Amino acid sequence: MFFFTETPLSRRYPPGKLPEQRPGPAGGARARNRQQRTAALCDAALPLFLSRGLETTTVDAITQGAGVAKGSFYRYFEDKEQLVATLFAPFAEALDAALDGCAEAIEAAEGPAALFGAYEALAGDLAAAFTLNPEVVRLYLQEHRGPDEGARRPIRTLASRVREGAISLTEAAHARALLRPLPPAVTALAVVGAVEAILAAALEGELAFDPPSVIQSLVDMMLKGVAAD
Repeated sequence: MFFFTETPLSRRYPPGKLPEQRPGPAGGARARNRQQRTAALCDAALPLFLSRGLETTTVDAITQGAGVAKGSFYRYFEDKEQLVATLFAPFAEALDAALDGCAEAIEAAEGPAALFGAYEALAGDLAAAFTLNPEVVRLYLQEHRGPDEGARRPIRTLASRVREGAISLTEAAHARALLRPLPPAVTALAVVGAVEAILAAALEGELAFDPPSVIQSLVDMMLKGVAAD
């Protein structure tokens, strides 16, 4: 199972479409109301996306689930695509920070132990991001291989960032002679696929997801297979 704690609205779902005029002072009643309405629409949309899919879920169904008029949706989001982007914004931000941190650590790595530490830190950062909202992770796994269009576009963009980031890190480690001379894309995408399979099994209740032990096992397995002698 996943272990996670409830997070503030401001971290779970950043505001959607910005109004032409600022809705009152930051932290004021109007700003808080906007954040709450945005979160309500996202919270209503997520289970619908999971059960019906992105394409068949309508704005009508989302607003009914949130208990607001259909017109209210367009006060906060331009369309479903922007709502999906809002759902994934916290994870996308955490992913970029984790990849940047790992790239810096690999650049400074002087040997296998330092490389191990860099990947272990990356895995830990991503595990923390996953546990912010496991149902968003479930939606990612459900939709990230579908057509790159409409409401799915933000998810496909995120999937590309995951793959490109993994390959870039592997290439950086190769450049420092820290990995065996195997094709970077092959080894990187093998790890991405393994992580996705682990997450899917955890979300289906087939695997107890204990982040520290899973991280340790995955990093050990990866580096023993591809680390330079």
